[in-house]
Amino acid sequence: MDESTKKALARLGLFSVADLLFYFPVRYSDISQVKKITDLVAGETNTVFGKVSGLKSKKAWKSKIPMTEGYIEDIIWFNQAYLAKMLKNGEVVKMTGRVTESKSGVYLANPEFERTAGSAIDVHDSLFDTGGGATGLSYPVYHESRGVTSRFIYHAIEKILKDKTLDEVEDYIPKEILNKYNLPSIGTALVWIHRPRKESDALAARKRFAFEEVFVIQLGRQMDKHEYSKYKSFKINDSDVAEFLGRFPFRPTESQTKSIETILSDMKRNQPMSRLLEGDVGSGKTLVAAAFATVSTRPNNQSFGNLQVAYMTPTEILATQQFESFIKYFEHLGLNVGLLTGSGCRKFPSKINPKSWTDISRAQLLKWVANGEIPILIGTHALIQKTVKFKNLALVVIDEQHRFGTAQRRKLVRKDNVAPHLLSMTATPIPRTLALTIYGDLDLSLLSEMPSGRKPIITEIVTPDKREDTYEKIKS
Repeated sequence: MDESTKKALARLGLFSVADLLFYFPVRYSDISQVKKITDLVAGETNTVFGKVSGLKSKKAWKSKIPMTEGYIEDIIWFNQAYLAKMLKNGEVVKMTGRVTESKSGVYLANPEFERTAGSAIDVHDSLFDTGGGATGLSYPVYHESRGVTSRFIYHAIEKILKDKTLDEVEDYIPKEILNKYNLPSIGTALVWIHRPRKESDALAARKRFAFEEVFVIQLGRQMDKHEYSKYKSFKINDSDVAEFLGRFPFRPTESQTKSIETILSDMKRNQPMSRLLEGDVGSGKTLVAAAFATVSTRPNNQSFGNLQVAYMTPTEILATQQFESFIKYFEHLGLNVGLLTGSGCRKFPSKINPKSWTDISRAQLLKWVANGEIPILIGTHALIQKTVKFKNLALVVIDEQHRFGTAQRRKLVRKDNVAPHLLSMTATPIPRTLALTIYGDLDLSLLSEMPSGRKPIITEIVTPDKREDTYEKIKS
């Protein structure tokens, strides 16, 4: 193989036999859709059969690009003058390509071609010939790159399959799982996806590889969950939570009550919780209940101090809003609440005005977080930087983070292998099955009910000409 071909393959990410085998076709040309030349419609991709005639090389009139012209009737290959030498007049070929219309008439531009032994009804060398004429799929079509055609990939994979390379491939999905979901083995699936004899073969192969992708993600997530569960965590005391929640103006719904009970139950154990709370309404109440239980628990059975909560939001605006909200929730307890963002740091309460917050330096805030004086810290991703050290971090809340990875979580594990509980929250309505895949390392709690007295949410599309009216509505 020459260097230019290697570079072209590298552009497609193909460096090995395995890469080629897992470079799947984008589509299959369809013999059952063979059309008469008179029925071709411009813009469609069609297959025609016939004898080649009138082959000649020439240069385009304006661009002078070398090209081959021939008649089935009509085919034009741009910038591929060598094809005039590869094909012979009188050969029977199958052509698949996009139908293009010009002033001169209809033609196939740069079609895939395959020599055949006869007409479309008598293609004995077809992959899909079942003895009664060719039906269904034909050869696979692959994404191309400059220097590598679909045909090159087709023949390279054909050689790999003929060498029986797949006989040595061991399936990494257990047989009982393949049987349970009626999936082909890895070897069969690779043959079927590149050389399907009928459409159901190709579909079965794609089903297997789609399952495999989700299966591998799940394995990784479960491994993460298993590893994280080996750490010790803080046992949280929830004895005063009911009284605290009584301060809220609304009674919790059934799903809110259930999620609060489940989360607090998780946090009573000395293993770290890993839970996803999904739902727009009521998640704030659930979060505050978990935060209250955490900061109300004394660390290491002491009679003083508080366990700490870190609440991470995706934007500085949200962090600031939650900082204001947490002040309202916890001001009656006299607890310190901190805000840490790239723009600056704040602390509640202020020494000058105990009912308000004050700006403080980052160094001072980090000092108070490290010695445990600030039990609640709210901020952006700045919370998990190396410079931020907690004394007794017991609960981490991730708000609207679609992925808070294992590596990020391990940064929060103390040197004595004590890990914080993790509560990930999202208002994005993710279907349960998808949530269990994406967040396979997290247990799932759903908030599905609307609290009584809650006004329905109205969503409207505002066109540019209504922008000013919308601003006025927001102001009012």
